[in-house]
Amino acid sequence: MALRPHALLPRQYDHQRVLATTVDAWGRALWLICPDAELQPSSFGRPYPKPRSSPYDALLVIDSGDGVREQLWRDVRLRVTRLDALPNGRFVVEGHTAAGDQNAQIVGRDGRGRRSFTMGRAVEFLMADRRHHLWSAYFDEGVYCDPISAAGLVRWDSGGNRQWGYTPPEGSEYIDTVYAFNVDDGVAWANYYPGFPLLEVRTNGGVRLRSTPVAAPEGMAVHEGHVTMLGGDRQPDSLHRCRLTEREAVLVEEARLTLPNGAPLERYGRPIGRGRHLYLRGASPRQWYVLGV
Repeated sequence: MALRPHALLPRQYDHQRVLATTVDAWGRALWLICPDAELQPSSFGRPYPKPRSSPYDALLVIDSGDGVREQLWRDVRLRVTRLDALPNGRFVVEGHTAAGDQNAQIVGRDGRGRRSFTMGRAVEFLMADRRHHLWSAYFDEGVYCDPISAAGLVRWDSGGNRQWGYTPPEGSEYIDTVYAFNVDDGVAWANYYPGFPLLEVRTNGGVRLRSTPVAAPEGMAVHEGHVTMLGGDRQPDSLHRCRLTEREAVLVEEARLTLPNGAPLERYGRPIGRGRHLYLRGASPRQWYVLGV
């Protein structure tokens, strides 16, 4: 099975560093770029872009599929690592501050920062839906040392007010690290360690856990009683299509995922799950691909 091209950052931005990128709940590709950023070495792997000064100006590039537009952001004080779109033309960003607190901010339609708030440490996923729900999922470095991150999965309203944190059903494990995540309107799906169950959380209060046949998936798409998991079991290009029952995800078929030209899918950034769609970056943050199930 082959990915399809979804969006490509136009060439006029090639000389600028991408601070953060995602595909939002409306299917738009977002890139936050900084004209004045340089690559910094990282002890965790690849170097990361860091603005030379703070505050700094950044440019948000939005590809809606039928055109590309820009929005100038003034006086950004976070070193942004994650972003997403909110309803009513607003955005949310998460990153690093000199003080280490209030690591998230709402950005208004005019590109100016609005409310800042503390989202917790070690955010693995930051995703919003079209109904004013915002989700943050965490990995172990935050879960075991930060009171906000300790839930493993938290829901906020689109103003940055905490509404809910995950508590596992009796007899189930707490979240250590969320490996794969999917957000659709009014529902979030998470696959987490330990045990790699499939967690379904609805904003109306419904919570359900299902066992799965896949250990450590990288991403997933969910549609009409099925979940398709990418990766897992040390095979990053494997697809596992499962049928959902009340208690488990039952394996139906397996396949290999390739690039659009049929080349092997060997390396990719953290996938973004949006309902039935799974969005992947290649080796570059400038290119987005999509798998629709």
